[in-house]
Amino acid sequence: MAMTMNGEVQLAAPREAVWEKLNDPEVLKACIPGCEELEKTEDGGFRATAKMKVGPVSARFKGKVMLSDLDPPNGYKISGEGEGGVAGFAKGGAAVKLAEKDGGTLLSYDVEAQIGGKLAQLGQRLINGTAKKLADEFFANFAKAVQG
Repeated sequence: MAMTMNGEVQLAAPREAVWEKLNDPEVLKACIPGCEELEKTEDGGFRATAKMKVGPVSARFKGKVMLSDLDPPNGYKISGEGEGGVAGFAKGGAAVKLAEKDGGTLLSYDVEAQIGGKLAQLGQRLINGTAKKLADEFFANFAKAVQG
């Protein structure tokens, strides 16, 4: 099952500060809902563990995250994949762009993801609703982290 999602969030911080936080594993770990572990790897990516609940299915996903097309402080592409055992798998990516706006920074994102296994059987509406909720939660946490 494939899904796409996009959005933007206005942050009251300069673009360089937002860029720095987007590349800080401690900040990302604190902002990602359900994230239990996020460590930088030698290849410039991250190893991650996150616990997720989608409808009746709970799973602990282990996976890796890579950053590419780095264009400081304008944006990057983040992609990853995770295995959740019997719950299935998730993989995807997001293009993240930063622009100066109204004395702060406008962060916009375009996400494409694929899921399989038990998760994919839950239905598009539940999956999309959960994905939107997780994205909103991440950006609310991230806005707090950026704005101190």
